[in-house]
Amino acid sequence: MSSLNEKPKLIMVGAGMAGMRFLDELLALSQAYQITVFNREPHGGYNRIMLSPVLAGEKTLEEIITHDSDWFAANDITLHTHCSISRIDAKSQIIITEQGEDFNYDRLIIATGSNPFVLPIANTDLAGVVSFREIADVELMQKAAAGGKQAVVIGGGLLGLEAAYGLQKQGMQVAVVHRSSILMNAQLDARAGEILQSELSNATPQRAGMQFYMQSEVAEIIANLTGTHIQAVRLKDGREIACDLLVMAIGIRPNIVLAESAGLASNRGILVNDQLETNIANIYALGECVEHNGHTYGLVAPLYQQAKVLAQILASKVGDYQAEVLPAYQGSLTSTMLKVTGINLFSAGEFNGMEDAETLVFTDAAQNIYRKLVIANQRIIGAVLYGDTYAANWFFELLKQRTDISQCKDTLLFGEGFSN
Repeated sequence: MSSLNEKPKLIMVGAGMAGMRFLDELLALSQAYQITVFNREPHGGYNRIMLSPVLAGEKTLEEIITHDSDWFAANDITLHTHCSISRIDAKSQIIITEQGEDFNYDRLIIATGSNPFVLPIANTDLAGVVSFREIADVELMQKAAAGGKQAVVIGGGLLGLEAAYGLQKQGMQVAVVHRSSILMNAQLDARAGEILQSELSNATPQRAGMQFYMQSEVAEIIANLTGTHIQAVRLKDGREIACDLLVMAIGIRPNIVLAESAGLASNRGILVNDQLETNIANIYALGECVEHNGHTYGLVAPLYQQAKVLAQILASKVGDYQAEVLPAYQGSLTSTMLKVTGINLFSAGEFNGMEDAETLVFTDAAQNIYRKLVIANQRIIGAVLYGDTYAANWFFELLKQRTDISQCKDTLLFGEGFSN
């Protein structure tokens, strides 16, 4: 433990986007902690959202690094890269690394993020089979694209389509296998999903058309003759798709292994209260590994909201900052946009509607424009915009603020400029 003359020791396990935003927020409020960060990746902080443009060749790795070693040094923060934590001794307030070193803390933040879901079938360890989660995955995919021609992406959600687009930009032919009948079914309704699939299927000067195997699942990964590299996948209906690369983009699961081994309460994620506290004193959790009021989050906006709250809370526990009111994290509404050149879409809330809800729709088939708002009790509860995302931010604010739209309902679909 820290002596009376030392700064309290703050350790953070993980250096993802939530953790880095937390450090930015904390340093803006207080310089009172001695901070140490452990990251299993060989980097400091980087913008994980920009992995898709890196894969597509539209950004370089250097351009998405947000917190390099010089930043950590300038802020007097100790960074351990290539370093995983094997155990937390909560009683003694010590963490132990996989190399056997131990470090004591006054306050500990677990920001271990999430792990990609991998199909529970044979041959997932073959060369050419990857997830799409971190820089190392992108490097493997780029290497495979340089020597291969055909790729299969499992998952027609947000991440899967961004991976498929990036591989197309690398010159590969791409097939997408998706369990649902609707692309991005967690973010789009049937009509918007249909338009998206049509656009991605058509070749343009910028990209070849994607193949889609909808309502399909991969049942088997087929190895080459030497048993070392993927050669094809077989679907449950018996069809085979030849490929040099298989990307699994079928979701994420909170990484709670370390937390559970330390006795922290968890369900899908590490359970936290409104102050991001776990059930063990002086241990907090943040980001994709967290479950708050039954919800886990995989999008960056909620994680940044958590980071701001936790920074204010921890800054208020030392002498040089006092919050007027103890902040609380109260959950987040989320919205989605797709990073594929030439395709604009936005969704938020209960876009599929619900009982007693009213739906407003505008469609321009010639320009692939589709706008849908779901209204209940004179308030927006969901939105889908495709092809023209004008007023997306305004709609989202109306949704979050639960604004009464009864006075502008007739022109609401056309945006703020028509609703004054």
